[in-house]
Amino acid sequence: MRPMHRNGIIHAVAHDPSSGQSLLRGRNRKDTTKTARGGGEAEPVELAAGSWAAVLAPRLAQFAAVARHEHVTRAALELGIPQPTLSRALVRLEDDLGVALFARHGRTLSLTPAGRAFLASTERALTDLERATESVRADVDPAAGKVAFGFLHTLGSETVPGLIRSFRADHPRVRFQLVQTYGEAMIERLRAGDLDLCLTSPVPDYPDLVARRLDEQKLRLVVPDDHPLAARKRIRLAEAAGELFVCLEPGFGLRRITDALCAEAGFTPRVAFEGEEAETLRGLVAAGLGVALLPPPAVPRPGVAELTVTAPRAVREIGVAWLEGHPDTPPVAAFKKFLLSRRGKLLLR
Repeated sequence: MRPMHRNGIIHAVAHDPSSGQSLLRGRNRKDTTKTARGGGEAEPVELAAGSWAAVLAPRLAQFAAVARHEHVTRAALELGIPQPTLSRALVRLEDDLGVALFARHGRTLSLTPAGRAFLASTERALTDLERATESVRADVDPAAGKVAFGFLHTLGSETVPGLIRSFRADHPRVRFQLVQTYGEAMIERLRAGDLDLCLTSPVPDYPDLVARRLDEQKLRLVVPDDHPLAARKRIRLAEAAGELFVCLEPGFGLRRITDALCAEAGFTPRVAFEGEEAETLRGLVAAGLGVALLPPPAVPRPGVAELTVTAPRAVREIGVAWLEGHPDTPPVAAFKKFLLSRRGKLLLR
């Protein structure tokens, strides 16, 4: 697997010619968190049936309401439950904790020091739960939910902005979390659940993914404008066998396509430089450092000539992929349907 993305790094390539004990009486419990390696964030673990969180969660709102009113009857009215039920719940809570949370004064109550400490954490937990609930409900809202969408760098300047603009004409409030990266990283993030959909090339073929071909894009051989081949309009790729190539790094889909096309033309490319951005490679070509197989630029680049490759057929297929069996939220389903409707007209011609 290739390392994490490194911004702006170009690699010159040398050529090798040869180349606890429970506090709950009668229950066993797990700790609800573990300290992450290196002292980072706590790692979540499964909650056992008798864990503190599982036992206390239903009672936190009840405890907070009684603490706020300092009166069981008024708290029971707010919660919409019988007063005896709430009283018994408080007694069980204190019994389970082994701590007195309230001091009783007739019909009123006041928090003990332990109760005040417990209330502070309870209010934070309830606030976090409310925010989390609002967040996940907002993300699935059909009209204003969120789509986590990944795409290749080479599709970021024109194709993806145009797609989103067209989609939002009918869905103006849908929000997008955009992730621009290379193909293998997008597949990893799909599997991790970080992305809902991705636009990638080559079209992936894995049993745990669903992928649909949407379009294809011609690749050109890009040469310096003072190169002997620059006067040509067309070229067979085999004619470039003696050239130095600048390529994307291994792990990028376009690198796999480049290697495959060169192999089909009967040679292995001699790679002078490897990078992470197609336009950076175009700049290296303009500087006379090699030639490259690249998709058309969004804006013509001075200093290079772009030749049509007549043999082999030099194209890359672009498709949309998602995780097999993963349920779609309404906004994701709408955007997926929109993308599938763009078959054959995904790219600007």
